[in-house]
Amino acid sequence: MEQIFVKQLSGSLALADLIVVFGSVSLLFLIAYVAGRKENDTNDFFLGHRRVPTVVACLSFVATEVSAVTIISVPATGYSENWQYLQFFVGSAAARIFVAFLFIPVFYKYNCTSIYEFLRHRFGPQTQYAGSIFFFITRLVGSGVRLYAACFAVALIMGWTLAQTLLLFTIVSIIFIGFGGIKAVVWSGAYETIVFYLTGAALVIYIFSKLNGSFTEIWHTAGQAGRLSLFNFNLNFNDPTTFWAGTANAFFIGLAVFGADQELVQRLLTVDTRRSSQRAILSTIFASLPIIIMYLAVGTLLFVFYKQNPQVTQPAQAKEVLSSFVVNVLPAGLKGLVLAAIVLASIDSPLSSLSSSFVTDIYRPLIKRNASEKHYLFVSRIAVVGFGIILALIAFACQPVQSILWFAFQIVSVTGGAALGVFLLGILTKRKSNWGNVIAMIASTVAMAIVLILSKCGLIHLAWSWLIVIGTLMTFAIGYTLGEKTVHPVNA
Repeated sequence: MEQIFVKQLSGSLALADLIVVFGSVSLLFLIAYVAGRKENDTNDFFLGHRRVPTVVACLSFVATEVSAVTIISVPATGYSENWQYLQFFVGSAAARIFVAFLFIPVFYKYNCTSIYEFLRHRFGPQTQYAGSIFFFITRLVGSGVRLYAACFAVALIMGWTLAQTLLLFTIVSIIFIGFGGIKAVVWSGAYETIVFYLTGAALVIYIFSKLNGSFTEIWHTAGQAGRLSLFNFNLNFNDPTTFWAGTANAFFIGLAVFGADQELVQRLLTVDTRRSSQRAILSTIFASLPIIIMYLAVGTLLFVFYKQNPQVTQPAQAKEVLSSFVVNVLPAGLKGLVLAAIVLASIDSPLSSLSSSFVTDIYRPLIKRNASEKHYLFVSRIAVVGFGIILALIAFACQPVQSILWFAFQIVSVTGGAALGVFLLGILTKRKSNWGNVIAMIASTVAMAIVLILSKCGLIHLAWSWLIVIGTLMTFAIGYTLGEKTVHPVNA
């Protein structure tokens, strides 16, 4: 199959495509260079001295949230399934509101560089180390899946092997993040979001123009095939796509990712005040929704297109639908725009947040205390290289994955509840626990992994969507039980 694709793709990019891709990536590096100059210390490297404008932080947050998984896998979901993925946004939007008013204030109260510093202040060093380690595990695997999604698509479009694509993107990402730190990431992320908007809108307009019939006829074709189903209110606990399971899962995943994951929260900590940070995350509700709608629409329109044009080379798998359409149908220029969007999405990697958490939560307190800022800045850049290599290896191991979108959600559902439960324990209660929290996080993750395996084997009937809900409550309950009451709550 790969050899067939290589033959199809040879010479598929015109000069206009190369100009668009080269110009887009060059502009990204120009923005990164201008924004990321003069990194003098870790405060600058990880927080940008909290001088990033609110709108830039918002758009950068969206770029990180969107990633290549949205560009590649959301159209694949719209093509092969329906619009029920949009149900998840209800819980996701609610989670952003909770994060804005529960999590953001305590992070600014303790002037956190890494959000796991809060766990140290609230509980003790063991909880901080455990929270950071769980972040490494969750973010490395999740981001490896995202990197695989991008490189898989680019490899098909360009006719390269996956290994070649991963090698190129890993080197570029390491140079990009290692040079400019968080300022380069945030400002370039805002630019990436604009490109995602333009690409989604261009795809919708172009595909629609190639369909036969009126809008009503196109709608009828998609509807008859079940591709327009939006809400599923069935009370089936073994179905991960019901409104109840999807909303609950998205709410708790939203809390875990938006409030207890350094990758996204780091962007919210680059603005000057707590109120600006709150405005940034609340604005992402209105900035993210149009992107999800556009790329779901792309998938639905592609379903109708391939149904109307059976003579066109059909995608071998659903996850290949956008790449196949780009290669075989899109005209020069627009093909380059889609490729540029995927490339930009893959370069926006989590290397900065992984590096900041490693240096702040692990290296500085455990390995070398009281070193110079120059030393910590050097170690930060070395960490970027190390994590870049690990990400590439994880991405390469993701080749057997079929449904990239749901696989990414399942990863967070197993491990996300552990960190989220401890954060909620610290924010909502007066309980003081340290080693008890570590026990709670390990027990919760192991239990959820076992439940997921048993569910996959058909031995129990419970949708994976509920895992992060149960895992969060389990972590919270065990940590609360093993803790002791303190005099003052954290947000007193």
